[in-house]
Amino acid sequence: MSSRHTIQAMNAMDKTIAGAVLERAHFASPKGSLSQAKGQRSNINFHHESYTTRMFSFLHTTFAMGICYSVVYETSVTTSLFFISSHSFYVSLRGSNVEQQQQLKRELKNRHVQLIAIGGTIGTGLFLGSGKAIALAGPSIIFAYLIVGTALFFVMRALGELLLSNAGYTSFTDFASEYIGPWAGYITGWTYWFCWIMTAMADIIAVGVYVQYWFDIPQWVPAIGCLVLLLMLNLLTVKLFGELEFWFALIKVITIVALIVIGLFMIFTGFQTGAGTVSVENLWAYGGLFPNGIHGFLMAFQMVVFAFVGVELVGVSAAETADPKKNIPSAINKIPLRILLFYVGALFVILCINPWHEMSASSSPFVQVFTLAGIPIAAGIINFVVLTSAASAGNSGLFSTSRMLFNLGNNKQASPTFAKLNKNSVPSNALVVSAIVVSVGALLSKLMPENAFSVVTTISAICFIWVWSIILISHIIYKRKNRALHEASIFKAPFTPFVNYLVLAFFAFLLVVMFISEATRTALLLTPIWFILLLILYKKKRK
Repeated sequence: MSSRHTIQAMNAMDKTIAGAVLERAHFASPKGSLSQAKGQRSNINFHHESYTTRMFSFLHTTFAMGICYSVVYETSVTTSLFFISSHSFYVSLRGSNVEQQQQLKRELKNRHVQLIAIGGTIGTGLFLGSGKAIALAGPSIIFAYLIVGTALFFVMRALGELLLSNAGYTSFTDFASEYIGPWAGYITGWTYWFCWIMTAMADIIAVGVYVQYWFDIPQWVPAIGCLVLLLMLNLLTVKLFGELEFWFALIKVITIVALIVIGLFMIFTGFQTGAGTVSVENLWAYGGLFPNGIHGFLMAFQMVVFAFVGVELVGVSAAETADPKKNIPSAINKIPLRILLFYVGALFVILCINPWHEMSASSSPFVQVFTLAGIPIAAGIINFVVLTSAASAGNSGLFSTSRMLFNLGNNKQASPTFAKLNKNSVPSNALVVSAIVVSVGALLSKLMPENAFSVVTTISAICFIWVWSIILISHIIYKRKNRALHEASIFKAPFTPFVNYLVLAFFAFLLVVMFISEATRTALLLTPIWFILLLILYKKKRK
């Protein structure tokens, strides 16, 4: 196979060297063994022009205003982390056993990867989670998004500097192992898998909530039905997955942009709804910006944190592009634009159209805004969109976590049973096990329909706080041990180490807030069980 570009596969989790097991490539390649001996780096050749270049060109020309800033996750890389989804399209591309490596098929095309990446900026945390956040904080929810977004921007700056400090780093697990210890890399890697399992649970729970807009049936019924359908589709072929995700992503992107544009038109024209006049004054006309006081404002932070899960993927994916020194700073510096547009912009429009207190915490504000405005047809359309968004996110989560488990099996950090492929080159064992774990979300929606979404998203948020904290701690140690390297960095994290400690303190404060809140306390107290289990497994593995 001839090539214009050669890329290197980096060492994975102190185990084996990765082959290019990138199932979602934009071209098909013949099957064969791509394993490499431990301690080496392999060169994988591709016969198309740089996919990264074409995708960045697509984004810059088609979405020049920055509407869809997402860094596109190119197919011409081998990396330990590869995610594209609503907060969840994760695929570990690490490697292979030296003896017997089965290769995943590569059937995704250019258009698949581009639109999936763009749609990955919009997810359940925004579409459904913001309803609860608005009910708790009122219009002040906008400030909560700005505060959390600012904190995570500094996390991303730390991540960016770390990734650029060593070309061998492809994820935070790499530098966590080096600067904190192997145990930190092991625990963080598995915790990241757990993060996305919990996020997939939240997605199928959301499906049950959305279906209740039309049918008065228990939440768990459509949740489990959706999961079974997604499992069947994923057992077939990755090409079908790509087609579904392409159209799901396209629908999400068009809808969110259209909502903002229509909302701004209604604001500027003083549009009349059943609730009154659409106006910016609706932000403070009903109890002020903080109608539920500081307490309500703080209680909303858990759901706000969940809305940002996956933000770290921007830097990780950019690290795997052809020119990381250019693309990492560019991707990270565009994060504020994402926050202002998709989060602050969308919620600003919604809160201007309808008074905050008329919205229910248990359903999507994106649907309610049109219902309350007296436009039921539009509300039904939006509900269908957010339903497909949740199904899409669940689909991506199931696909991704199964591939992660597949590679953990290859790396001997999980049972080798998970490294087996079926006749369609699908890791069926890993897929079925992932689906079984995700199905706990449907069980929770049956046992506790009012609180299931809150419990699952809280656990997910806590685990992500762990991951983000590991990034900050690694950066603190990195700067202390490598002052000269830090000074020579082309992308220094600002105000360090002070800002690192400040953000870590903020994360600790968020955990205290979650403990105070009855809605999140149980999940907070249960989450340490996961970390204790990992520590036990790590010590057993070391022996």
